[in-house]
Amino acid sequence: MFVQAIEEVGNFTRPVYTISRLFGDKNIIPGAATFFFVNDDGVAVTCKHVVELIAGRQSLNDHYAKFVSERNLLAGKADRKATLKLQSKYNFQKDSTIQLNEMFIGVTTDEQLRYRWINHPKYDLSIIFFEGLKNRAYQSHAVFLKDSSILKQGKRLCRLGYPFPEFSNYRYNEPSDSIEWTKSGKIETPRFPMDGIITRHLGDGARIVGLEISTPGLRGQSGGPLFDERGIICGIQSSTNHLHLGFDMKDYAFQAGGKTILVNNQPFLHVGHCVHVDIIKEFLSANGVKYFVE
Repeated sequence: MFVQAIEEVGNFTRPVYTISRLFGDKNIIPGAATFFFVNDDGVAVTCKHVVELIAGRQSLNDHYAKFVSERNLLAGKADRKATLKLQSKYNFQKDSTIQLNEMFIGVTTDEQLRYRWINHPKYDLSIIFFEGLKNRAYQSHAVFLKDSSILKQGKRLCRLGYPFPEFSNYRYNEPSDSIEWTKSGKIETPRFPMDGIITRHLGDGARIVGLEISTPGLRGQSGGPLFDERGIICGIQSSTNHLHLGFDMKDYAFQAGGKTILVNNQPFLHVGHCVHVDIIKEFLSANGVKYFVE
């Protein structure tokens, strides 16, 4: 049903890779999110929470760099108590993220990439402006649904994104105690579609601002397009809500392999929440961004 649509939408949908590291750990955690282009001028949209993560990168890295600088001054003369005091000063715990880097993929063949963004004041939506693109690496652009009245319960839609990162073009630099991108390793990661039907409209007062989809939006699909069988954009994947089904089991006796097993389970239905196409179009218009409708 969505074969041709996925091919078309894939022409202008791209991943943004992230790598991060936790305090006291040299292992790198890869991640991904999604964005897609709305015209041929290097303008794209994604989720505000994706942009806010990237926006905090410099202060996050600077904070750790200051910690490292102070720690180096204590080298050779600090006891455990002094080290713990320094960690407390910088509010570092075992699960604290201390470093982050991002890389936008498939935007341009130029080496330098400059971008800025505008966040929606209320909803999970951002516009990204990739500036000075000379050799763009994406093809075509989004076409948005003109008449959203057809987005009714039961209509089947699809999302596209990058929830399962397989890229490996990064490393931990031991001498500098930092994480960095490399020119070696795998740079590709597979795109992943997920379809579902509209279950409910999400309201804000008297107006519809979002769509609930019967299947979850996967991690990494945030910022990715929600589209119909023609490839027409109907929204942006934003978050996943968890609905408690009420079929809780406590010490439920279950027969498996000839043995009785006691099962404890609290089942949830995971549904995707998407920013509505009308909100996207309004925000693009308010910022003078050219876009296309059908």
